[in-house]
Amino acid sequence: MTLRLTDSQYGKAESRVVRITRDTPRHEITDLNVTTALRGDFSAAYLVGDQSDVLPTDTQKNTAFAYAKEVGISSIEAYGLALARHFVDDVGPVQAARIEIEQYAWDRVVVDGVEHDHTWVRSGAEVRTAAVTVESDEAGQRAHVVAGLKDLVVLKSTGSEFHGFLTDPYTTLQETTDRVMATSLVAQWRMSSTDVDWDATYAGVKAILLREFATVHSLALQQTLWHMGTAVLEAFEDIAEIRLTAPNKHHFLVDLSPFGLENPGEVFIAADRPYGLIEATIARDGAPDAGSAWRPSGGVA
Repeated sequence: MTLRLTDSQYGKAESRVVRITRDTPRHEITDLNVTTALRGDFSAAYLVGDQSDVLPTDTQKNTAFAYAKEVGISSIEAYGLALARHFVDDVGPVQAARIEIEQYAWDRVVVDGVEHDHTWVRSGAEVRTAAVTVESDEAGQRAHVVAGLKDLVVLKSTGSEFHGFLTDPYTTLQETTDRVMATSLVAQWRMSSTDVDWDATYAGVKAILLREFATVHSLALQQTLWHMGTAVLEAFEDIAEIRLTAPNKHHFLVDLSPFGLENPGEVFIAADRPYGLIEATIARDGAPDAGSAWRPSGGVA
């Protein structure tokens, strides 16, 4: 029997990088969770323990912190590209690098109606993400950026139906023409370019996702995802594809009749599990090949 090492990568997972910008009396905060992964021929380390080509994961962590100062963090996509290109360009054995980043939001504390210059409260909003992969071979260097968000919790109290579905002897779900629809959305969009206004694109995609969720009269969460994804691709020509994951956060009407009360769609129980999990990928015809853009490392982005 012949055994082979067919795939490998290694890196430092979830370095918490917080950058405070103090250029003016009004400070700015950027709060990240950074995962790095290096790819190349590191078989000697796995097979015989030879570390001569291995850049320690501790060094990768240090680089993430140093680059927060040296390069700065104008956006998580630009920061991730700088990190990935450094590892590929400056570390000989590295043929490809993937950087996965989560960004946590903070809101300024308001004192006497005025935003405070250097105090924040952690926001409960979505987490912004980026997965940057830079790879190099005989054909040259390629960069892939998958931007995104997760934990975007949205709910609409009407404008959603679910009926006409397939039934069998085990079906108990009742049809409805008016239901609460809620989800904790994960959206990832692969860019076809790195010459992008990252912050403006992020804000624009998020606004479209929310608009479509709110305004599409939904006959199924699947239909809503299709409208959300196609609207994003129609608005941004440099987005090659978008992947949407939407757990259906069910809200069930509570039977208040034992208490002599009517419940005309007003009181619900929010069930956390089990839940329906709806997923969709919408791609643009003729989009550039994804390469290893979707190959994960830490899986945080």
